[in-house]
Amino acid sequence: MTAFDEIRPYADEEVPAVLGRLLAEPRIASATAQFVFPRATRWWPVLAARLARWQLHRKLRGVDSVAGVQAFLADYFAQMIERTTDGFSVSGMDQLAPGGSFLFVSNHRDIALDSGFMNWALIQGGHETSRIAVGDNLFGVDYAADLLRLNKSFIVRRGAKGAKAAYAAMLVTSKYIRHSLEEGVSVWIAQREGRAKDGVDRTETALIKMFALAYRNETRDLTELVARFALVPVSVSYELDPCDQMKARELFLTEQDGSYAKPDDEDLTSIVTGIMGYKGRVHLTFGTPLRGAFEDAEAVARAIDAQLIPNLKIFPTHREAARLLGDPSGADEPDGPNGPNGPNGPNGPNGPALAAFRARVAETTEAHRPFLLRQYASVLSNQRACAAPAHRD
Repeated sequence: MTAFDEIRPYADEEVPAVLGRLLAEPRIASATAQFVFPRATRWWPVLAARLARWQLHRKLRGVDSVAGVQAFLADYFAQMIERTTDGFSVSGMDQLAPGGSFLFVSNHRDIALDSGFMNWALIQGGHETSRIAVGDNLFGVDYAADLLRLNKSFIVRRGAKGAKAAYAAMLVTSKYIRHSLEEGVSVWIAQREGRAKDGVDRTETALIKMFALAYRNETRDLTELVARFALVPVSVSYELDPCDQMKARELFLTEQDGSYAKPDDEDLTSIVTGIMGYKGRVHLTFGTPLRGAFEDAEAVARAIDAQLIPNLKIFPTHREAARLLGDPSGADEPDGPNGPNGPNGPNGPNGPALAAFRARVAETTEAHRPFLLRQYASVLSNQRACAAPAHRD
């Protein structure tokens, strides 16, 4: 029994028992069938689920470690990239020292895939995968909790009642992050609580204060603290967000009613939609490890954003959303019919993601449409606010 048993990922010795539970879960077989046998699932869902369960048993036979589970999942992740994207690209990998452990602070657009794409990039670059900070709202369903903890996720307690309990939960999270980094294991965490459904990526100062808690008896100097660990801003950019209409509806209802009552299964629905849905191109940028003098948590947060926001890639969908909102700044001149911005290029009017985006906008309820468009257009306005050149495509 350790201080972190209630929040930590599963260890190797726990893998066989957890896999046994998951393989007996009908919803796992059904979800796998939808991904692996989508056509068969539409016509023969029971048969497809049985076939998926058989395949899972066969492929997971003998897997008895977290590394083995992640190698198994990597095959499916590669299929997901092939089927649902127009390519995944990475920049900034040279900023990561071989064998180092890093505190990755990322913008947050997709519940599962933001960290998933980063860990995929780390694997392809010859690095170890990171542990993943995940809010306790995703651990309410047993099989989902098992899946997350098998994939090196640890629990961030957010539902604590009262100031004392909330502080205790933050302290445990902070200590576990420190423990992981000192073990030589990297950590991924979102820059804010919850996804940036409005497309505005800003690092919360509360996150920086939480990092500092585990070191409070040794130093309260943030300059010294940041120098202790390699804090790397991570920017993940999606040409198309499969969950954009769901987010737009939530934003509309929140503005209209003053609050939003989330259905119990909405997070799991968002995870599945994000994985299965078409995303166009996806790009991930690793920033440089943070260095400098920092007076307070706000200064650290601003320094993270000063890298994270300019490193977001602008896709044609972002420019089109800005244009539809009356902002002409996103327009690009064509550079020949087959060039990147020409009519037949990926950035041109016939580009597959842009065509899908326009269809999505057209079918979105008129009242929800501005909220959908702002999700995409905000990338442009955020970069202008940072007074930094856009990372364009």
